[in-house]
Amino acid sequence: MANYTVIGGFHAVLAALEDGEDKPFEIWLSDTRQDERARKVTALAKQLEVPVYTRGRSDLDLRAPELRHQGVLAMLPERKFQGEDALEVPATPERMLLVLDGVQDPHNLGACLRTAEAAGVDAVIIPRDRSATLTAVTRKSAAGSAERVPVIAVTNLARTLERLKELGYWLTGLAGESTESIYDVDFTGPVVLVMGAEGEGMRRLTKEACDRLVRIPMQGKAESLNVSVASAVCLYEAVRQRSHKRKK
Repeated sequence: MANYTVIGGFHAVLAALEDGEDKPFEIWLSDTRQDERARKVTALAKQLEVPVYTRGRSDLDLRAPELRHQGVLAMLPERKFQGEDALEVPATPERMLLVLDGVQDPHNLGACLRTAEAAGVDAVIIPRDRSATLTAVTRKSAAGSAERVPVIAVTNLARTLERLKELGYWLTGLAGESTESIYDVDFTGPVVLVMGAEGEGMRRLTKEACDRLVRIPMQGKAESLNVSVASAVCLYEAVRQRSHKRKK
């Protein structure tokens, strides 16, 4: 198969088997792994008629030198992004989207996907250019969430944000210079949370498309948080507010 992705790590491989839209077509398992997780992968692959090959650990290292693979690799069709037409959904109060404007580090993208799934985000939107993508490193960092959270790559992010506003979403961007705290705004409606890139923050057109800008209150001398940490803080403030509103 010409276009395929190699993923590694038990969380990522099990998620691909259990939840992936496209199942692996081949799995490599280190001959040193004979534990419960290895048996679970083997049993599930057998159910799905996915061949499992035992290989020396050095073979796995050569196949995926950039990965901490834990002794398991899966080869699967290259994942296609969701089409932009997936965004043509009228906003309803329970919907929440996460926009990552140019996050470059695949570890950060993976961590954001993991938090997005945990917080109940409906989809993650990234620009098609100037962004990390769904590499093996991203998927390993996501610990299975990359297989379960829709990721939509868009050609023109600013235009996409304007379209989301037309559909009824309220866009909130994180910007350190804002005077308004995340604890002072309402996240209970149809929300799009917009996060900027590492170091640079949001691009100008992205920032201008937001309905409001907010900041995370910071103590001490720390000036900013890692984008995946900041995403988690903001998403869970939204989760807290939504949970509180449902209980009323």
